Amino acid sequence: MIQGRDIVVVGIQAWDIEIGSNCKNIATEFAKHNRVLYVNPPLDRASLKREKNTEKIQKRIKIKNGEEDNLVRIEDNLWNLYPESMIESINWIPVHFIFKILNRRNSRIFSNDIQDAIDHLGFKDVLIFNDSSMFLGLHLKEFLEPESYTYYMRDYLIKVPYWAKHGARIEPQIIQQADVVVNNSTLYAEYGLQHNPNSFMVGQGCDVSLFNDENGSIQIPKEFDSIPKPIIGYVGYLTSMRLDIELLEYMANMRKDWSIVLVGPEDDDFGQSDLHQMDNVFFLGSKDSSELPNYVKGFDVAMNPQVINDWTIGNYPRKIDEYLAMGKPTLATRTKAMEMFKEHVYLGTSKEEYLQLAKKALAENSPELQQKRIAFAKSHTWENNVLAIYDAIKKSA
Repeated sequence: MIQGRDIVVVGIQAWDIEIGSNCKNIATEFAKHNRVLYVNPPLDRASLKREKNTEKIQKRIKIKNGEEDNLVRIEDNLWNLYPESMIESINWIPVHFIFKILNRRNSRIFSNDIQDAIDHLGFKDVLIFNDSSMFLGLHLKEFLEPESYTYYMRDYLIKVPYWAKHGARIEPQIIQQADVVVNNSTLYAEYGLQHNPNSFMVGQGCDVSLFNDENGSIQIPKEFDSIPKPIIGYVGYLTSMRLDIELLEYMANMRKDWSIVLVGPEDDDFGQSDLHQMDNVFFLGSKDSSELPNYVKGFDVAMNPQVINDWTIGNYPRKIDEYLAMGKPTLATRTKAMEMFKEHVYLGTSKEEYLQLAKKALAENSPELQQKRIAFAKSHTWENNVLAIYDAIKKSA
């Protein structure tokens, strides 16, 4: 446990992001025993031009103009900083030397705003926790002189086009300079070790309280009344970047006595796929997050049919914990990140293996296995995740 300290959290997601955020969950856990400043990414000129009329950008314009406070208290020990200064949009610049100069300037502007908030709050001997902000974060250790600097890696961002242009060169530098690197995947931890001996796998937190059905209060939606069993189901964004459409088509074709149920919004590839022409495939559309446990309860087997690529190979899918928290037999693609689930999840690599594992999952499900799955999912709390982060920070001290 680290307690009674002042922690500055920076990252690539603002506090007012609409989707779930590891960084926000970790900051909230930090704040139970420490004072925490959560710093939003600063407004950049391209976003101002592109999204000027959105509510979020309008709020940042008001803060920039001094019409609203830039420091907002979220709870007793947690503050959210909206940087007042605007930075230049420089990722498009092809020449590294020029990018390097302008990135340092952006980082200096960003650091000055953070330092002002640190002084205002009376923070001392700060610990910095950087969630994947590789560009602006490159000079934070130099400019803010923290007692400890932690870099958190939870996605292979340098394989994403936006970050790849300069990130493949910059992220190794920030990993090298960090006092400790923490990762939510074995794959990322091994990548970190190439550049820093203090690289640790700390796992992943997940709030599965919404998926607690031990008292039987969660109700299966009426939509399932007309869907034949057994049901093999998925909840989440249906995107070909992460999910294997061919695999789903294969399963539906080979087992017409099974129902494939897909819950979530679709990208164009899914919308145009042959899955929509199959009688045993059911698209139930986008649902509010509060409803998802009801849909998972209707599955006989839950699945995460990932396609293996640079985005998914090290990815820790939180939905696996959510499936397990409801005791569901769970089928997923075998990746390095999924190895930690191998005692509780059926892991497949080929289409044929997926089919056999789904059959096995249906056949051997039992109350005893359900309880083991639930207990395993419950062990992945944000509290345990942050304790592992604290332990990594202490090891590098």
